[in-house]
Amino acid sequence: MFHSILVPVDGSEGAKKALEVACQLASQANVTLHILNVPEELAHETMLVWGIGAIAIEASNQEREDISQQVIEKAAEAARAKGISQVETVIAQGDPARTIVNEAKRRGVEAIVMGSRGLSNLRGLVVGSVSHKVSHIADCTVITVR
Repeated sequence: MFHSILVPVDGSEGAKKALEVACQLASQANVTLHILNVPEELAHETMLVWGIGAIAIEASNQEREDISQQVIEKAAEAARAKGISQVETVIAQGDPARTIVNEAKRRGVEAIVMGSRGLSNLRGLVVGSVSHKVSHIADCTVITVR
């Protein structure tokens, strides 16, 4: 079906569900799973990240980078535990929607699997969710998981 799948993760429940779906798709053949994290400043005081705990919005860039590394490592570990052997990880900076699409193009992925709402849920209600934006600008299949 697919040879290469990108799954953006942010530690949210939606991202965890998307990772599960991506792993199911990847387990059906010799598929490379690209796991991407795009650290984003949030518009509320704290966030909970993949069992790591609460992170203050005033967290330093280094703290955000450390958390991003933890999120992506946990996602890769979860994928490998589901039997996915070809896992690549990347942490990228920028506007989340555009960065996801650019990474998908750069890596030549055939599908992006992502949660419909992530940690930026509140902002998404006002200016549009990242998944909605990605689905409108991506040149590949976008699977949105609820």
